[in-house]
Amino acid sequence: MTETTVHDTDPCVSLSRQQEILISSPTCTVPIDSLVISESPRLDGENSEHIQALAESAEELPPIWVHEQSKTIIDGVHRLRAAVARGTSEIEVRFFCGSEMDAFLLSLSANIRHGRPLSQRDRIAAAERIIADRPEWSDRMIASLAGISPNRVAPLRHQTANRIQQPARRVGRDGRSRPVDSAQGRQRAAEIITENPSASLRQIARAAGISPATAANVRNQVEQGASPVSNQVSPERERTKVRSPAPTAGGGHAENRSLSELTTMFDRLRRDPSLRFSDAGRSLLRMFDAVHAALDEQEQVLHLVPPHSRAFVAELTRGYAQLLQQFSEELKRIQSTNGQVPNTSAS
Repeated sequence: MTETTVHDTDPCVSLSRQQEILISSPTCTVPIDSLVISESPRLDGENSEHIQALAESAEELPPIWVHEQSKTIIDGVHRLRAAVARGTSEIEVRFFCGSEMDAFLLSLSANIRHGRPLSQRDRIAAAERIIADRPEWSDRMIASLAGISPNRVAPLRHQTANRIQQPARRVGRDGRSRPVDSAQGRQRAAEIITENPSASLRQIARAAGISPATAANVRNQVEQGASPVSNQVSPERERTKVRSPAPTAGGGHAENRSLSELTTMFDRLRRDPSLRFSDAGRSLLRMFDAVHAALDEQEQVLHLVPPHSRAFVAELTRGYAQLLQQFSEELKRIQSTNGQVPNTSAS
C-alpha cells in the first residue's frame, strides 16, 4: 500500500490567507472601462436595487478586487455599477495575482461572506465548476468551499463522470491523499488488527493509509468475523455516516440519553478528584461543560449563527462528533481489555 501523501494546505485556509493579504494590500485607481465583468457565482446576476442604494449612499465605496492577469472583477461588481451611476470613470482596486480557478474560489468565498447569501442553486453551480476543475478534491473539501452538504457533492460528481475522468485518489481537507477504493487499505488494516489487537485506530490508519474512521469500521468487521472489505463504503461516507448505537457491556445497545440524564452523569464525573486535579482531566470537564451549555441554549445558538456561517458550523460540529465517537470507541475497547492505554506515538 502506498503511503498516504501530504499535499498543500486546506484551500479554505489558503483562501482566508489570500483574503487577509488582499485586505491589507495597497490600492490603485484604474479606469473602469479597463476592467472585465465576467461570470459571477450569483446565477441571477446583479441586483439593481442594491446598485441604486450604493450609488445614492454618501459613503465612500470600498476598493473592489480584480484578477490582475485578466482584469476580471473578483468581488465588487455592484460597487463598480454604483460608481458608474455616480458618474465616475475610475475606481479603486486591489489586485489579486493567481490562477483563474483561484480567482473564482476567492470570488465564491467573498460572496458567501456577504450579507446577501448565495442561493442553493448558486452553491450547486459553484460545486459543479469546482468538480470539473479539481476532480481530485474530496467531496467534503468541495462542499466546504461551496457551502453545501458533502452528501450533495457525490451525485454531482456522478453526473460528470462520463465527461470528466475521476482520479483513483482524492485529497481531503487535511491535505492527505486517499484512495477512492479503499479495499487494499482495509485489507492491510485487518492484517494489522489481527497481528496486534491492541493497536490504536491512529496506528492502524497510519500504517494502512486509511482514515481512523475507516480503521474503526474495519475493526468492527474483524471483531464480528466479517470480511473487512464486505459492505464497505467510500472513505468520505465512512466519515459522514451516522453510526448505530454502540453495544454496551451487557451486550445490548446504548440508549439515547436526554440532556437531563447526561447532566446528572456529568455532575457525578466532575466530582471525581482524579479529573479535577489534573490538567488533562480539567480540559475534559471543560469540554463537557461547554457542550452542555451549547445544547442547553441551542435555540438561541441556532438563531445566533449567521446564514453565511451555518454550513461551516454544521460541518465543524459533525467533524468533532465523529472524532469524539472514535474517542468513545477507544475508551470502551481499553475498558474491555486490560485497561492499559496504548502508546499512540509509536509508528
